[in-house]
Amino acid sequence: MIHRMGSLLALVVLAGVASGCAAKRPLLYPNDAFLEAGQDAVQQDIDACRAEARAYGAGTHPAARTAGSTAVGSASGAAVGAAAGAVRGRAGRGAAAGAAGGAAGGFVRGLFRSRNPDPIEARYVNICLGRRGYQVIGWK
Repeated sequence: MIHRMGSLLALVVLAGVASGCAAKRPLLYPNDAFLEAGQDAVQQDIDACRAEARAYGAGTHPAARTAGSTAVGSASGAAVGAAAGAVRGRAGRGAAAGAAGGAAGGFVRGLFRSRNPDPIEARYVNICLGRRGYQVIGWK
């Protein structure tokens, strides 16, 4: 059972690394500022605004959000597992199994949610890009 849990966790981590590379970015309307700047300059401006937002403290790092989701999942799973295990007289084993399952579920949930920018960070980036003449139409 422990070997299967390790294999599952490795698969989840691998999926997380792959999906972590696909974080959402602002999508800009092709107005005059966008067309005059060129694609490379636009991407540099987006990166600069995102860095400025994080330096200001407007966002949380995706890894921190994923870690928090994993911890909540683990604690919830342990509580449910302990309760279910207590019925069978094996609360400790139930808590351990529940914690492992809850952590895996929380981790996966955190990975998918980490693609979305922190709402305050996104708002900060939208304003920053607006001051540079761009128009953000969404995040993709």
